[in-house]
Amino acid sequence: MKCVLVATEGAEVLFYWTDEEFEESLRLKFRSEDEGEELPALEDQLSTLLAPVIISSMTMLEKLSDTYTCFSTENGNYLYVLHLFGECLFIAINGDHTEGEGDLRQKLRVLKFLFEVHFGLVTVDGQLIRKELRPPDLEQRVRVWEHFQGLLWTYSRLREQEQCFAVEAVERLIHPQLCELCIEALERHVIQTVNSSPARAGEEVLHAFLLVHSKLLAFYSSHSASSLRPADLLALILLVQDLYPSESTAEDDDDAQPSPRRLRGSQSIALQQNWSTRSSGPTRSSARTDTDSFSLPEEYFTPAPSPGEQSSGSGSTVWLDGETLPSDTSLIQIGEDTLQMLIPDSPAPSCPRRIFLDASVKESYCPMVPHTMYCLPLWPGINMVLLTKTPSATLALVLYQLLDGFSLLEKKLKEGQEARSSLRSHPLIGDLRQRMDKFVKNRGGQEIQGTWQEFKTKAFSRSEPGSSRELLQLCRKVKRQLCALYRLSFLSLAPGLGGPQLPQHLQDQVQMLMQEKLMDWKDFLLVKSRRNVTMVSYLEDFPGLVHFIYVDRTTGQMVAPSLSSSEGTSSELGKGPLAAFIRTKVWALIWLARRYLQKGYTTLLFHEGDFYCSYFLWFQNEMGYKLQITEVPVLSDDSAPVGMLGGDYYRKLLRYYSKDHPAEAVRCQELLTLHLSVIPTDVLVQQAGELARRLWEASRVPLL
Repeated sequence: MKCVLVATEGAEVLFYWTDEEFEESLRLKFRSEDEGEELPALEDQLSTLLAPVIISSMTMLEKLSDTYTCFSTENGNYLYVLHLFGECLFIAINGDHTEGEGDLRQKLRVLKFLFEVHFGLVTVDGQLIRKELRPPDLEQRVRVWEHFQGLLWTYSRLREQEQCFAVEAVERLIHPQLCELCIEALERHVIQTVNSSPARAGEEVLHAFLLVHSKLLAFYSSHSASSLRPADLLALILLVQDLYPSESTAEDDDDAQPSPRRLRGSQSIALQQNWSTRSSGPTRSSARTDTDSFSLPEEYFTPAPSPGEQSSGSGSTVWLDGETLPSDTSLIQIGEDTLQMLIPDSPAPSCPRRIFLDASVKESYCPMVPHTMYCLPLWPGINMVLLTKTPSATLALVLYQLLDGFSLLEKKLKEGQEARSSLRSHPLIGDLRQRMDKFVKNRGGQEIQGTWQEFKTKAFSRSEPGSSRELLQLCRKVKRQLCALYRLSFLSLAPGLGGPQLPQHLQDQVQMLMQEKLMDWKDFLLVKSRRNVTMVSYLEDFPGLVHFIYVDRTTGQMVAPSLSSSEGTSSELGKGPLAAFIRTKVWALIWLARRYLQKGYTTLLFHEGDFYCSYFLWFQNEMGYKLQITEVPVLSDDSAPVGMLGGDYYRKLLRYYSKDHPAEAVRCQELLTLHLSVIPTDVLVQQAGELARRLWEASRVPLL
């Protein structure tokens, strides 16, 4: 019973997302006594239902300069959370008591972040973002809404199933040797291949990385690239999972599909070892020369030869579950054809997508710089992602600096701090005037030239002075026209709409090169992603430890033993009620730790049933020495939740703490543990410290 709505002040729906239960409740409310009468469209039902809430909230804001942000209905059946971002009101509703106020607030913040990733600085202007979220063309509107509805579904699923999305950190696939070899392949066979090609149409690959399901295998950045924020990387993993969801593991697929060992009753199927892969991928034999030098030493299991005669066909044959060869050769052919259909092909590549990420342009920080994302699937569950820089990225920096300057000026005009007579002497307006004059001269159109000239006349002319209200209106008008130019340059000319993009043959080339390099490793990687870290290796040194999650908040990466995410997969705890019970405990500990951290607590230890649950947050320098803890800020209930996707809390916390340590680099670490309650608390704390040291030393190995 869930719903998310984005609306204007007049209750016009800009976006909605509902589950089936909420839609059914709407149908019951709007069902007419005349069964032949059609129900209103779902967005009209939502607009009618929530119009009183929207109007009352906006009226209170207008009359009192304050409004409510959360309320529950009578008997607590429904919980509502509201947040106004710019001119758009975001509303989240829960009616099945599975989400609290913090969960709903986080969902709204994540949705806003996804809007920024897709639309960039266009989100600054209320009118332009309305055009993007609610296009006049109905088919285009449906496509936009379905895209973000899918992203919210994917985010909700990953947050419930994957530890990395529960704590909002990137999980690495732990295999240093393979990771190093993949980084080398990304550098030599992907980035250098693309960036040295004359057919790249001005695109330059900045980052390339490999994902196995939701885990990061390898990441490489070109020398000219700025660092990628952990929050942006986690958002990219979310986008990839939405394009190619990892809904089941290999074990689930075996359960869902007919087993090739039992296709024709008890008949056996011959598995040819010289199968060819799909037409666009390399064959095993063609990849052998390249991969032999690339692959690590491997151990092979050679089954005992089957009884009976050797196959007369080409290639070696292994007979499964059979004592003798089938006498009917037609059955062999039918079985082989059927088995070939069961071999999963690589998913079709997606269209390039324009996204906006924080970066440095000409050594200046710039949020929401336009990039192009190419997601190239290698096999089901294994994807390669390329991020390219557009040739016009410098324009994004210029527009951001101008918008930032006009936003500061607008804030001062609202507060009444700047009278018209003092604008000429203010250093902000002087620098802004020079930048804007240069921009209008080189790039501006007639409309923005006229508006800027009018602003200068009102602000600086002695003969035609303008009031603060007039200046405020002109300031907003200039901002809107700058955003419109940003939209025209980066959204209207996005890949697929006439904008530059890598040619398809170049994408296919690097995709096939990486498939060749990983051909011998794909099955291992898919299994490794489900059994990344095991508790067995820690039990001897840490008796009583049931589970842990270690997060380096400076790099935004985490390490944790695997927990099963579906009935078809099992961790060391198995598939029964014990595994589900431990999983529920871990997720509850994550939520509680966030709640206490929001209130200023950095250490948490409590006893619950047969377990001790603990949480630690601390700061240390580059050498691993723990720094003295200071009080962390206490946040209000309606502030941005703790996490990366909804406001990058830890980035701000590091900046806050580093003010007292300007001479050294400060790192922030987190550790959540679950122990058996028979372990004394002093031993538990001692184990937590030793475990943190071991995991930190392992994390110092440079793999990125």
